[in-house]
Amino acid sequence: MDGTAQRTLLITLTGRDRPGVTSRLFSTLAEFPVEVADVEQVVIRGRLVLGVLVAYADGADIGRVWTAAQRVATDLDMEVELSTGRDRAVPRRRGRLHVTVLGAPLLPAAMAGIAGQIAANGANIDRIERLAGDPVTCIEMDVSGADAAALRGALAREAAERQVDVAVQPGGLHRRAKRLIVMDVDSTLIQGEVIELLAEEAGCLDEVAKVTEAAMRGELDFEGSLRERVALLAGLDASALEIVRKKIKLAAGARTMVRTLKRLDYKFAIVSGGFTQVTDALVRDLGIDYSAANMLEVEDGRLTGRVVGPVIDRAGKAAALRRFAREAGIPVNQTVAIGDGANDLDMLQAAGLGIAYNAKPVVREAADTAVNVPYLDTILFLLGISREDVEAADAADPSVA
Repeated sequence: MDGTAQRTLLITLTGRDRPGVTSRLFSTLAEFPVEVADVEQVVIRGRLVLGVLVAYADGADIGRVWTAAQRVATDLDMEVELSTGRDRAVPRRRGRLHVTVLGAPLLPAAMAGIAGQIAANGANIDRIERLAGDPVTCIEMDVSGADAAALRGALAREAAERQVDVAVQPGGLHRRAKRLIVMDVDSTLIQGEVIELLAEEAGCLDEVAKVTEAAMRGELDFEGSLRERVALLAGLDASALEIVRKKIKLAAGARTMVRTLKRLDYKFAIVSGGFTQVTDALVRDLGIDYSAANMLEVEDGRLTGRVVGPVIDRAGKAAALRRFAREAGIPVNQTVAIGDGANDLDMLQAAGLGIAYNAKPVVREAADTAVNVPYLDTILFLLGISREDVEAADAADPSVA
C-alpha cells in the first residue's frame, strides 16, 4: 500500500473465550486486501476482548470486510464493534514505563488514585495486566507519555496515602536485562537479626537490640555500632553459632524467589553486615552465587568480641555489589539491590534498581521503589514475572515438593 492514502478499520470482538477465535478472525481477514496495523487481546475470567486494527487503501471495498467481521461475530456468538479512521496505528508515545501496583487488599479507591495521578501527569495507560491475585494482588500497567521521575514522586505520595506499594520502571529491554540480584540478609532474606539471636544466647539482648535499631535508622555509624555490639558477645561459647543457625527462618517467599530467579539464569548474591558463620549456610542451602559478610573471631572455642578483617558497612555493601557485577560480567545498571536499613543505602543507590523491602523510612525515601508486604517473592512481580509463571515452573519441576 506504499504511496497510497490509507484508512483503518478497528474490529473489536467481545465474548466468551474459546480456542480458535483469533485464528477464525484472521483467516477471514486474509481474504481481503488489508494489512494488520495493530492487535491487542486480553482475557478476564474467561471473557475475551480482541481488537484488530487493519489498514486499507482509499477506494477499497471495505464494506465486504465489515460484513465478514459481523458474520464471524455471529458465528462465534460474540459481540462486534467496528469503527473507521485515517490513522494507520496509534503512535507509541514517549516515556514508556512499567507501573506495578501491589496491595493486600487492593481496593478500587487505590486504583482510582493511581490512575488519576497517571492522568494528571499527562500520561496514558496503554495496557493493564494482573500478575498475581493471592496472597497479594499485583497489577501492572504499561504507561506512556510520562516523565519517570515526576510520575514516581506523584505515585509514591499516592501509594502512601492509599496504603499500597507502587513501582515505576523504564520499559523495554532495560528491565529485562537485569540479571544480578544482590540482597541484604538480616530482616530481608531472613526474619530478624542474627546478632540479636546471638545476644539472646549471651544474655545481652536488650543492650544489643537498642544499638541495632539506632544503626538501622541511620542514627549511628554502622562500623562503630557493630564493633560495640560484637564486644558484648565476648566469651560466648562458639556452640551458640550452631544454635543460632538452626533458629534462622527465611522470609516468607524467599526460597520461591531465589529458586525462580536461578531458573531464569539470574545470578544471586547476598551481602550482609552479619556474619559468615551464618551466611555460609544460607549460600549452601539456597545455591547462592556470591556472598560477602563479616567474620566473628573465635579463639579456644569462644567468641573474642571482635570481627576479623575490614567491616562490611554501608560503603562495603556497595563495593561488594560492584565486585559481584564485575565477576558475573554484568553491568551495574543491570543489577537489582534489595535491603531494609540505612546500611543498605549506598548499595540501593548504586544498583540499576534499588528496592526498599519493609524498610526504615529513610531507606524507603531514597530507594527507587518500596515493597511493604511480608512476602519476599513479590519482588518477582517488579521484574515482570507473574504468579502463574512461578506456579507453572514449579509444576514442571519434580524437585519442588
